[in-house]
Amino acid sequence: MSASQITQKLWNYCDVLLDDGVSYGDYVEQLTFLLFLKMADEQVALGEANIIPDGFGWQALKRKEGDALEVHYRRTLENLGKQPGMLGLIYHKAQNKIQDPAKLRMLICDLIDTQQWTSLESDVKGDAYEGLLEKNAQDVKGGAGQYFTPRPVIEAMVEAVRPQPGQTILDPAAGTGGFLLAAHHYVATTNTLDRRQKKHLRYDALHGVELVAGVVRLCAMNLMLHQVGPSGEEAATKLPIVRGNSLVSASAIKYDLVLTNPPFGKTSKVKFLTGDGEQGDDDMTVVREDFWATTRNKQLNFLQHIVTCLKIGGQAAVVLPDNVLFEGGAGEVIRRRLLHDCDLHTILRLPTGIFYAQGVKANVLFFQRKAASEAAHTKAVWYYDLRTNKHFTLVRNRMTRGDLDEFLACYNPANRFERTQTWSEANPEGRWRTYAYDDLIARDKVNLDITWLRDDSLDDGSNLPAPDVLAQEIADDLRSALEEFEALAAELSSPQAS
Repeated sequence: MSASQITQKLWNYCDVLLDDGVSYGDYVEQLTFLLFLKMADEQVALGEANIIPDGFGWQALKRKEGDALEVHYRRTLENLGKQPGMLGLIYHKAQNKIQDPAKLRMLICDLIDTQQWTSLESDVKGDAYEGLLEKNAQDVKGGAGQYFTPRPVIEAMVEAVRPQPGQTILDPAAGTGGFLLAAHHYVATTNTLDRRQKKHLRYDALHGVELVAGVVRLCAMNLMLHQVGPSGEEAATKLPIVRGNSLVSASAIKYDLVLTNPPFGKTSKVKFLTGDGEQGDDDMTVVREDFWATTRNKQLNFLQHIVTCLKIGGQAAVVLPDNVLFEGGAGEVIRRRLLHDCDLHTILRLPTGIFYAQGVKANVLFFQRKAASEAAHTKAVWYYDLRTNKHFTLVRNRMTRGDLDEFLACYNPANRFERTQTWSEANPEGRWRTYAYDDLIARDKVNLDITWLRDDSLDDGSNLPAPDVLAQEIADDLRSALEEFEALAAELSSPQAS
């Protein structure tokens, strides 16, 4: 059975539960709980150690029916949530959202128990699970889209930075693990790895941090299904993903590569404990001595944090919204320091209409951390504009990996120091253009939000996109503008502003 067939089979059962008030996100979460138990049971049958406490495994669950099943399942989730390692990570504060015991038993016996999951190739079951995560991301009301970056963008970012065997890779806003898995796939498929390198890739290369408990468990399961990280008895110790707030403190470990897409928006109220044990929310002002500036802007804080996570010479590829390129105050300070202390060599302007989260206008910043120096490390920034006159949607005109071929050819991953502009006065439609450091630093507020291509629709109304695409682009513009006004209001009402 192919990954797409398994995904469709798993998803068909979701429709049965929707009438009972089980959301798409709840369904994927419950599948995660049950799949883990089933795979642990299969591993015991293959002679591996049983990591599930006695009385709470798959076989015990299968023997129950009716109200006894619902009660036992609830107790199982509660018990496993108290365990260390991978068990505690996946089952942390887990709850049963399937209140009808008959439908719970249907999931257990008719869906999950009929398949030998450990016998499937890792990319089959892993891709099937990723398919579920993407379907969940399409549920706009559930808000899961903010944790899902389009796969073509992820793949292009990874191909641009070319992770290598032996390197350590971090995603400080890991979501469901898309960047980590793409990096793992690239290293595994573009190199002939020896035994030591394979071990490092599985156990030590990939590291993720995620704040939201429900997303952490999805990421942990996604990595495990792709055979990333420990299994069996090992699952009680070394974990590739941890639950926490990356912005609270500096990372004790420095990494070769950071790949990430920090969550969009500034209005999230997820609670966490600060280093002093005080409770706050994740859009509070972050004060850290290793940051260049103090701000409430979550994306600017992530950008500063990412720089501190890199080794000297370490590379980063980061998806960030437009406001990071032009916001004043702390934004200007941070851009000046980024251009001076790092080599910000490339900015990819992403098109609209490619994210499940609405109203997103974003870019990919590629930079390298450098050693301290009086002279600025950035000599020029190369821009690729994939936004102007591009009209992608999530249904009729989805972005594909091929849409990024020209960007990668221009980027020249083999040697990014040998590049040629496609823009010129003779070819004003060229999407690849470079701007010198001196010109950028002289711009008002060091504004890096630069465009040079003319919008065709301004010259000829016949070049306008389809009405539904145009309406969506207008809605995205309005949401983006509203978010900027909300951020400004928050800044003006903060104690620092008074």
